[in-house]
Amino acid sequence: MPRPTAAQFAYGSATVVFSTLALLLLSQTASGIGVAIIALAALALGVLVSLTVPMPKTARTVHRTNDAAVSGTAGAATADASTDSTGSDAAEARGPGPRAVSSRAHSAVGGHSLRG
Repeated sequence: MPRPTAAQFAYGSATVVFSTLALLLLSQTASGIGVAIIALAALALGVLVSLTVPMPKTARTVHRTNDAAVSGTAGAATADASTDSTGSDAAEARGPGPRAVSSRAHSAVGGHSLRG
């Protein structure tokens, strides 16, 4: 079972204190049994509140593919297949294709910073 966080302690304690005061003022009880019942009810409410405070989630590693690399491989496959009627490659006429961009983006991801 995970340990309670500081936020859970704070919310639970504040709930117990304020609900006890509110119930005692609203009920105007003077007997010891009435005060004990109100204290137990406030304690139960504080425990309920502290358990419903969301726990912090642990960091998860998300593996995402580089969008430029994904679009570059899909674009390169269509560019390689597109040739005009003379047999020359249409992608060469357009300039550097998406494959060149994706290889530059991929090499920059793993590179070291010059700023140290």
